[in-house]
Amino acid sequence: MSTPITIRPQIIVYYIYQNTENLNTQQAKFWIDMAKVSDIGERKLIERMMLHLTRMPGMPIPFWDDASAISLGDGRALVVNTDMLVWETDIPRGMTPYQAARKAVVMSVSDLGAKGVQPIAFMPSIGFPSSHPVASVEEMAKGFEAGAREYDAYVVGGDTNEACDVVISGVALGVAQESRIMRRSNGAGPGDLLATTGVFGLTSAGFKHLLEGLEIPGGNEKPILDSVYLPWARVREGVALAKTGAVTGCMDSSDGLAVSLYDLARSTGAGFRVTELPVAPAAARFAERHDLDAADLVLYGGEEYELVFTFRPVDEGNIREALAGVGCSLLVIGEVTGAKDIDLAVDGAVKPIRRSGWDHFIR
Repeated sequence: MSTPITIRPQIIVYYIYQNTENLNTQQAKFWIDMAKVSDIGERKLIERMMLHLTRMPGMPIPFWDDASAISLGDGRALVVNTDMLVWETDIPRGMTPYQAARKAVVMSVSDLGAKGVQPIAFMPSIGFPSSHPVASVEEMAKGFEAGAREYDAYVVGGDTNEACDVVISGVALGVAQESRIMRRSNGAGPGDLLATTGVFGLTSAGFKHLLEGLEIPGGNEKPILDSVYLPWARVREGVALAKTGAVTGCMDSSDGLAVSLYDLARSTGAGFRVTELPVAPAAARFAERHDLDAADLVLYGGEEYELVFTFRPVDEGNIREALAGVGCSLLVIGEVTGAKDIDLAVDGAVKPIRRSGWDHFIR
């Protein structure tokens, strides 16, 4: 008797999304209605949700960007962003309620920083079981306060509710001149330089230590664990970059460097070639200790809050000066290309960069 063939639902759904022109509407709807969220992932899920939404006329920041904005009618815009943490799925071993709450602030203000917007207010909403310790909630309040004040913002309100798990959702708000907002697509084109505000790989190493038990080489514990427990958003750097008027595309890297490049490519229609791998020294040592590819730690991690941006070569001096003014060094890691490819060209070899990184629904 022949062995039955099993086809995973993910394969069917992937085929549908890549070959919609070969399927009629009824066929496509049948298969999509059968799909689970884990079959299609976060970005395809958002695409499905957006089919049912009406775009607000005159949005200063389009859909598929880091933050949203509402024009105030006087050349300024209210810029807002929301993000969420769920304890069971998002909080690593050893993270305290204070650190989790502070991180919720970092997650939200990072996206404002990527638009060049100074946050002015933060509003958390938290859910938890009725049996949850009061002391833990008070620690969260301290974390919200510390995170907001680090970025010169204030906690101005929020909400609480009962939930089956601890859930933290935050909203960051800022006001900016519409003309200075750095969108993902701000005129980037072939020949522009690709850069970041810092190195990568530390959080990948940190999660491999916490989730897989890989040992951290001596002397590297602080930078690796701090990247997980005490992340830092590049808000001041984003505001400084926006003032130059020279950035042709910008976003934060919280879903991983590779995913960030693909998201920028979708918005700009361009491709990217990475020629300098921005690897953190501690991450390189971690990779060497465990015989890992440092490029994988750099490209396919997540939970890093660096800015990934582009600019024309003629503006490099202005960009360097602006970042130096807030204590940051410019790292040029590649260039924008006219092709649609996204690849890594180091050590004389060119290889494609996979679209892989953090996705809430695919493990």
